[in-house]
Amino acid sequence: MRVTVVGMGRVGLTTAIALEHLGHEVAAVDRDKRLVGTLRRGELPFHEPGLASLWRNTRIAPVTALSPQHLNADILLIAVGTPGLPDGRADVSAVEGAAREIGQLAPDKADIVIAIKSTVPPGTTGRVQDLIDAELRQRGVTARIGTASNPEFLREGCALSDTLYPDRIVIGASESNAAVRLLELYAPIIRQQFSPPEGTPRPAGYTAAPVVQVRPVEAELTKYAANAFLATKLSFVNELANLAEELGADIEAVTAAIGHDPRIGPHYMKAGPGWGGPCLGKDARALLSTAADKGLHLSVVEAAVNANARQRQHLVERLEAALGTCRGATIGILGLSFKANTDDVSDSPALDVASLLLARGATVRCYDPMSEEKAQRERPDLAIQYQDSVDELSQGCDALMVMTDWAEFKELPWAKLANLMRGRTILDAKNILDRCLMEQAGFTYLGVGR
Repeated sequence: MRVTVVGMGRVGLTTAIALEHLGHEVAAVDRDKRLVGTLRRGELPFHEPGLASLWRNTRIAPVTALSPQHLNADILLIAVGTPGLPDGRADVSAVEGAAREIGQLAPDKADIVIAIKSTVPPGTTGRVQDLIDAELRQRGVTARIGTASNPEFLREGCALSDTLYPDRIVIGASESNAAVRLLELYAPIIRQQFSPPEGTPRPAGYTAAPVVQVRPVEAELTKYAANAFLATKLSFVNELANLAEELGADIEAVTAAIGHDPRIGPHYMKAGPGWGGPCLGKDARALLSTAADKGLHLSVVEAAVNANARQRQHLVERLEAALGTCRGATIGILGLSFKANTDDVSDSPALDVASLLLARGATVRCYDPMSEEKAQRERPDLAIQYQDSVDELSQGCDALMVMTDWAEFKELPWAKLANLMRGRTILDAKNILDRCLMEQAGFTYLGVGR
C-alpha cells in the first residue's frame, strides 16, 4: 500500500520504518527542517533499539511540506505531537492543522483514509473529519476522505518490537472502508507474515496480533485509559513500598506474591522513583481535564498523579534521613533518562530529584551513558555537574543514587567506587542491585520498599 506518515517523532518514525520493512511504499513529512535534515543524512534524532540499522537502508526521504501527491496515498497516518498545556489539556493544534492542510491539498477524486495515531482527547477524530470536509466544501472538491483513530501503544526502548509484535491493534472507525483499509495495512503484522528485522526477533510463541475494532471515541478513550491505569498501578505499588519500609517488609516479596493473581498480574509492579516519560503523566492529566469538561472528577487518577509527585520527594527525604542533612553533601546520580534503553529525559524522576537536592543545599553530580546532552537542554536551569565516567562521579561523593535501570550499572566495580567516595551510602531507587554484594563492597544500602 501507499502510505504517508505526517510527524517524524518517535511514533511516526518507528511506524514509517516498520511499514516500509513490511513492504509498503512510505512517504514521510515533518515541518521541523532540522529534524528532516538529520533524517535525510541517515541519522536518528533519538535512541531506539533496532531503528538505526533499518534507517540506514531506508528508501524513505522525509520532506518538510505536505503536497497533493502525498494525498494520492491509500492511507495517511497523523503522528504529530500533542503536548500537554498548562491546564492539563492536550494541545491538538498540530493535529487540527494537519487536518486543515489535508482538506486544502486533497486532489479532486482523492480516495484516502486518514488515521490518527497521535494521542488525542475523545472526539478529536470527528473534529478532524469536520475540518477536512469544511475545507473540501470551500474548494468545491469531491474526494472520498474517511477518518479513523488508530492509537499507538509503544514503549520507549521497545518501540520497534511493539510495532511489529503488538499486544493489540486498535482500530476506531465509523465506516467500513476505513476499517478495511487499516486491516489491509496491518495484515502482515496481524498474520505475522514477514521476516523479522535483524536484532528485533519475533517473540517465542507469538503467532498473530489481536485486533480490536471499535468506534473512534472508544479508541481515543482506550489510549488514555491504558496509560492512566498503568500510572495508577505504579503509584499504588510505590505507596505500598513506602509502607513496606516502615513495616520492615520487602515490597518485592509482596508484589511477587500478589502478581500470581491473574486479576492483578506481575507487570508494572516494580517499585521505584515514580513513573516519568512523555506519556503517562501527560495523558493522565489530559484524561482528568477531559472528565472535568464533562463535570466529572476522576479521583483515582488524580491520586495516582499526586502520589507520583510525592514519590520523588520521598526519595530525597529518605536519603536526607540517612545522611543527617543534604546541605553541604555531594550526591552522585546514576542515570538521567526516565528508563533504560532510551535517551528521553521527559518528566525524568532523576532531574526532579536533582532539583530537590539542589534546593536542600547539596552539590549534585550526574552520569548517564546516553542522556546527558538532552538533560542539559531540557533543564538548563539546574546547576548539575555532568561527569564523563562513573569514577569521576563517585570521587568524593557522600552518597550515590541509582535513578535509571541501565544494565551496566549492575556490573559496576562497586568496591572500587566505594573507595573513591567520602561517604558510603547508596540509594538504589530502581532496586536493581544486590543488597548483600553492596554491603560487602562497604556500602550502606537503601532500596525502595526494602
